[in-house]
Amino acid sequence: MTGRRRPSSRPFRAAVAAVCTAVGASLLSGCGAVLSNKSDSDPITVMTWAPEGTKATNMPGMPAMARAFARWVNDSGGIHGRKLEVVTCNERNDAVQAAGCAQQAKEDKAVAVVGSYSQYGRSFISPLEVAGIPYIGGYGLTQEEFDSPYSYPVNGGQAALLVGNGRQLASRCERTALVRPDTIAGDELPQLLNTGLRAGNRADAHDVRAPEGAGDYSKQATTALEGVGADSSLGGADQGAALENSCVSAALGNRTGTFFDSFRRVQENHPKVRIASILGGVRQSLIDSTGGTSSPLEGTYATGWYPAGDDPRWNSMKKVINKYAFDDNRIDPDDPGTQTTWIGYTVLRSVLMSLHADDISARTVRNALDNGHAVNTGGLTPTLRWGYDDTLHVPNYSRIVNADVTYQMVRDGRLVAVRKGFVNVSKILERYHPAD
Repeated sequence: MTGRRRPSSRPFRAAVAAVCTAVGASLLSGCGAVLSNKSDSDPITVMTWAPEGTKATNMPGMPAMARAFARWVNDSGGIHGRKLEVVTCNERNDAVQAAGCAQQAKEDKAVAVVGSYSQYGRSFISPLEVAGIPYIGGYGLTQEEFDSPYSYPVNGGQAALLVGNGRQLASRCERTALVRPDTIAGDELPQLLNTGLRAGNRADAHDVRAPEGAGDYSKQATTALEGVGADSSLGGADQGAALENSCVSAALGNRTGTFFDSFRRVQENHPKVRIASILGGVRQSLIDSTGGTSSPLEGTYATGWYPAGDDPRWNSMKKVINKYAFDDNRIDPDDPGTQTTWIGYTVLRSVLMSLHADDISARTVRNALDNGHAVNTGGLTPTLRWGYDDTLHVPNYSRIVNADVTYQMVRDGRLVAVRKGFVNVSKILERYHPAD
């Protein structure tokens, strides 16, 4: 989700598409280049990148999950007997470093970049396109991930989450405020949330910009409360009616918890306002660390891409983490970054196993995906395919093949589903028209 639109890539995709077939089931991560005619003993290299050790959002669980996945695959016989080798790169929440990671993927002859996180799509997609390396199962932050013919998203990205969150809140909230990063990637979030709110016949949200790396968000919390009807000149009891049907949603990544802590303190002098977020902001580890059943996050609404963390469909992933991640506390199985990496590697493994052992390259991986290779993710998503007829043709998001979301909330200290199954928001996404 960046500020500018890229031209439609559909004609180019048709030109670059080629051959292959289907299979579906597990995962892997990596970096892309040509490995055809290599010895069966040569490893297959892939790359996963994510920011680590920064003052903004950090996603160390994604490369850690990638390495655990590779250990599992290699312990299970590899890919047609060949070792899967995962190279990782610290993206550092930096545009230059994101481009550097993409360049490293080329130099390391990666066959794909898998399960990665970056808000700098403009910086990393172009180098991958030049090198011919597919980008499989990125986190879904940027416009380029849903426009480039070399990108194969496994979810509907921030677009689906924000539209879904808006539609979820519309059933409850007469007034809504959105607290979001004051960045290029964050500039598109209000319009997306508003698209969901309008689908439920609600007014647009009050837009509250916030710095990504702040340690306190009291100013933004106050602005959000005022945006949904709070009046500091009134006593708390006098504001009850004004705030009863008001909601504040935050989409600040890892800093969402910091915002909610500031919000809780600021709100003490006001009637309670419903709070909400997209998954990644509200996660089980945050609920546990803030009091569990007595957490101030109790009752929070959340919109996610996948089933709730306690769903048995995650058991295979959890078994791999327990056996192959050892005591790596960077991996949180309830984190959507970890989950997206698992699904991205599931796609990659499925594709690699469908290819001939001596003809595995970035080109053959792309060809298989472009020609409709189908991947069964065990119910964590719909069956995933990226053929021309499989994309949903959502304006400005031409690569979306999965627009399903889940509605969840914090209940008795646990993040649980509030309705069975997925909610498909593709029809609502079709109504989205970005501001000029």
